[in-house]
Amino acid sequence: MELPLDHFRLIGVTPSATSEEILRAFQLRLDKTPNEGFTYEVLTQRSELLRLTADLLTDPESRREYENLLLNGNSGLDFSSNREVAGLILLWESGSPKEAFKITRKALQPPQTPALGSSREADLTLLAALTARDSAIQEQQLRSYSNAADFLHEGIQLLQRMGKLGDIRKELEEDLVALLPYRILDLLSRDLNDQESHKKGLNMLENLIIKRGGLEGNNKSEYKDYLNQQEFEAFFQQIKPFLTVQEQIDLFLELQKRGSLEAGFLAFLSLTAIGFSRRKPEKLFEARRILKKLNLTGLDSMPLVGCLDLLLADIDQASARFSSSSDENLRDWLNSYPGNKLEAICIFCKNWLENDVLVGYRDIDAKEVDLDSWFEDREIQEFIEKLENKSNKISIRSNLQNQQIEKKSTTKTTEEFDNLLDNINDRKLPWPGGIKQDYEKVENKENEFNEEYFKKKPIEFYNFLVEKIAELKFSFGEFLNDKEIINRAPYLIYVYAFLILFAFGIGIGFLRNNLKKSIQEETIVEKSLISIDKNQKISEKYIQEIKKNPSSKLNSFPEKSTSIISYEFKELNTASPSLEDIGNLINEWLLNKSNYLAGNSEINLSKIVSKGLIDRTIEERQNDIKKGIYKEINSQIRKIDLESQSSSRIVVLVELNYLERVVKNSGEFVNETSLNPLKVKYILGFSNKSWKLVDFVSGL
Repeated sequence: MELPLDHFRLIGVTPSATSEEILRAFQLRLDKTPNEGFTYEVLTQRSELLRLTADLLTDPESRREYENLLLNGNSGLDFSSNREVAGLILLWESGSPKEAFKITRKALQPPQTPALGSSREADLTLLAALTARDSAIQEQQLRSYSNAADFLHEGIQLLQRMGKLGDIRKELEEDLVALLPYRILDLLSRDLNDQESHKKGLNMLENLIIKRGGLEGNNKSEYKDYLNQQEFEAFFQQIKPFLTVQEQIDLFLELQKRGSLEAGFLAFLSLTAIGFSRRKPEKLFEARRILKKLNLTGLDSMPLVGCLDLLLADIDQASARFSSSSDENLRDWLNSYPGNKLEAICIFCKNWLENDVLVGYRDIDAKEVDLDSWFEDREIQEFIEKLENKSNKISIRSNLQNQQIEKKSTTKTTEEFDNLLDNINDRKLPWPGGIKQDYEKVENKENEFNEEYFKKKPIEFYNFLVEKIAELKFSFGEFLNDKEIINRAPYLIYVYAFLILFAFGIGIGFLRNNLKKSIQEETIVEKSLISIDKNQKISEKYIQEIKKNPSSKLNSFPEKSTSIISYEFKELNTASPSLEDIGNLINEWLLNKSNYLAGNSEINLSKIVSKGLIDRTIEERQNDIKKGIYKEINSQIRKIDLESQSSSRIVVLVELNYLERVVKNSGEFVNETSLNPLKVKYILGFSNKSWKLVDFVSGL
């Protein structure tokens, strides 16, 4: 038998080894005889082969002749039949378990099958088991888990056929079971063109989950000893992105039928993902049906159902869902939101889709969610229109008869339009635009579209007018395309044009008044914390992680002698405050917050700061108290610029010189942070007849 082995590898040296190195390696190999249970006969033959190799390589003439043979391409070694097993053992020891296993397996099969009960049979069977195990280990190191499993499986089958080495076979079986998650990962992570491997991986994944008793792991399976619930969840999160959205839907629905509640919730998310990403609103109905039937402990499903209602253009129902939420913090946020309530719901829905729904799928590219494109999609519009026609919710005649637009004053209507559009543009948020109304045909000739009239108008004015109509139609809740509006109700163009011109005049007057006011920049040394806000997203984990507000009364502050700079500040109730007024308000916030985080005072700014900001600051101080630290902060306003302003919302950009020192209560210095400048966006909202600071974003 010829083996893929040369004398240098057999004894374990390089071709450049000296005679002394060869003799040293020879002695080491003799001393490290395999003790796995080979017969004395085969071990004696192994020692003899090592001795012959050492003699050949230490004799200059013999070594020179052998090296010439290697140069001519003769790399294998021939072994006589009585030394084949010893040669295979040396091949295994040389770091080639895969080659040794394949040859050993072949030697155990007809017509080479050794005599039953012979020492050759015993040695070959043991060698097959050992080489199968080491081959699997070698493949695992190369991350070829499927190949590793194949070696273990073949080794187990061979031992079963030979009826020997029951203990070793059990070890191989345990190794195969432990390898299962890695095999699944290997198969599923391959290119989708390898459909056979992908399908095999899916079947193995489903069987694994079923044996565990669902995603919750309710059964005492063979995997519990090495794959506990925490380990399984980590494994599943790694597997999930290699599955398409449809594969996940099929998997989770099957697991839900078997009683897995977690699978039902994941099926709901997957159906929502495919419905939104593929523009299949019917999938949203299926998702909503599943969610309503789930009874997961601690899950507040109302906001999630509300998001589906929003995507299906049922604004009233969506608002009712959010109002019915059991999350008090969510309701407080909605009620205190400075803008339109629908806008707040859109923010929640957008963040929920981006962070919890459209992630973890092989065939969905998670990009920024655009609700505008969803509602502007023709198929979505047609689907919603069919729903509305079926339920007979909306008609154009009822809207005209109610004459809601005429009943409102032009000033108030224009102001509402300005506020809505300002809020949308300032926040750069998606706006769904309300329900697409099913307008009846207007048969009067006087309402027909006069194409010739518009042909005579300058194209620039026409484009401008159409653009403004597209903006304002979302405020009215219409969802017709521009051409359809013009064809069916051209007189609305004149209404919109009048409102635009009226708002434009108000805006010009407002700008003139604003430009007359001087913009002053002041620098005030104070202690305030401009924390690097993480811009927390409202929808993160469905707002369940928001903590209850701690008491603002603190009795555990250590006494300090830090001086406090303060002055009396009243509510800012001017309709159009100047930058100086806004800067003073921000300064008061920074000063009080700094003193509070240093443990020198209480925070009592409810007249100029929203409850949400105050609660966040109280929570930060409570966390510092638990850590036994306080913060000494020095901030200086360098520059303040107005970014946007409406009657209900002001956004300013501020540059600060910022220095923060963290100190233990014992006085020991911890660390220091300096940012010059630190850019912060402050947002003010008009509530209860005064301006309040409602939020800020740091590190822009």
